[in-house]
Amino acid sequence: MVKLNRIYTKTGDDGTTGLVRGPRRPKSDVRIDAYGTVEEANACVGMARLHTGSMPKIDMLLARIQNDLFDVGSDLATPGADDPAADYPTLRIRPVQTEFLERQIDHYNADIAPLKSFILPGGSPLAAALHLARTVTRRAERITVELAAVEADTSPEALRYLNRLSDLLFVLGRVANSNGVKDVLWVPGNYGDVKKGG
Repeated sequence: MVKLNRIYTKTGDDGTTGLVRGPRRPKSDVRIDAYGTVEEANACVGMARLHTGSMPKIDMLLARIQNDLFDVGSDLATPGADDPAADYPTLRIRPVQTEFLERQIDHYNADIAPLKSFILPGGSPLAAALHLARTVTRRAERITVELAAVEADTSPEALRYLNRLSDLLFVLGRVANSNGVKDVLWVPGNYGDVKKGG
């Protein structure tokens, strides 16, 4: 387990940071951006949990997701293959964790009416917070795709997990809006009706 007894080390004052292994990298490095954005998504999930008081099962699910996101972050912070002589294998996100998300998507989506319009982030406080977490997760996914394009050892399972997680957060946002009944629907602008000079 991790033991932290110092909060500041001053080692990052030169604009670099350490990974789980390998040389230090600039804090602007795409790998740092990837797992940093995963951490941001985790914080958004934590904010969503402030609104789950009447939905304890959703809260438990989000708690599990927060722990899994730490695994994703550790995976992305550990470039390169394991040393066969290492005492412990690298912590990687595993297919079983992604498959768990898929089962949750199927379970929660089963009772929701199909969409007939795009929806806007909003409705209940929980739904709005889940949509925020979803969009940050999508950004983490995009940055991880960028990382994979330049570093071939990027975990494909981390990408799969982030993709499924954003889908699940979308579904849970609809659950939080009374299974979609209180979704805020997108109303396209009809600019043809705008008078000239108006």
